[in-house]
Amino acid sequence: MSENVSQERTVVFVSDGTGITAETLGHSVLSQFEGIRFKQIRIPFIDSEVKAISARQRINDIAQYDGQKPIVFSTLVNSVINDVVKQANGVFMDLFLTFVEPLEKELSAKSTHRIGRSHTIADNEQYNNRIEAINYTLAHDDGQTHKDLQAADVILVGVSRSGKTPTSLYLAMQYGIKAANYPLIPEDFERGELPTALPPFKDKIFGLSISPERLSVIRNERRPGSKYASLENCRQEIKAAEFMMRREGISWLSSTSKSIEEISTTILQQLNLGSPIY
Repeated sequence: MSENVSQERTVVFVSDGTGITAETLGHSVLSQFEGIRFKQIRIPFIDSEVKAISARQRINDIAQYDGQKPIVFSTLVNSVINDVVKQANGVFMDLFLTFVEPLEKELSAKSTHRIGRSHTIADNEQYNNRIEAINYTLAHDDGQTHKDLQAADVILVGVSRSGKTPTSLYLAMQYGIKAANYPLIPEDFERGELPTALPPFKDKIFGLSISPERLSVIRNERRPGSKYASLENCRQEIKAAEFMMRREGISWLSSTSKSIEEISTTILQQLNLGSPIY
């Protein structure tokens, strides 16, 4: 990296919808550049020329304030609106132009160019399935109920605070996966068995572990200075949980240095749950 490269840069995500697609693609690209801080601004719902003019002015204001052009990731599909925003004083990354035009040629088909297409609820069945999965996952969080476990797509197990709840919710929200989760507690280790409701569904179980040091830090945020959060107790629980998962033949991974996205992808692959079809 040359010495004249700024160590901080403003990035603007412009979209006719929520901006989530622009952010997701933009983050993937920006993650390749280490040592640079990116100040991120989202400008969503730019679905008219009036709003486009306002967005253009905001980008120009950022450029003037920063003394350098902001990087602009756009998923605007309306060409007129897009052209207005592209007049701004920014480094423009047109994500739809990059991907849609080559695909139109390859598929010999025109895209719909419909605003907000990627986050509509036009597919009612898919939308309803996702809502149902979220409700199921919330009802089956932290072993709250044993009811209807046969409907679960996956059952996550692991010691308390190992990442089961956020992973379950991510699977439900992003993939429509019905995810239950159960904590492995000292009583389970004393009995030397999984929670009593789980053995009939062993083919659906996936385990999460975590380093004792990281677990202790997380638990101390919740219950400072408690035995529950002590490093020694965390070591004992993790050792017992991993031993149980190995003995029961349960696939598992450590969440210590993995993102929720990485954990979820591994679970989808291991249990052959697949991804949604668009």
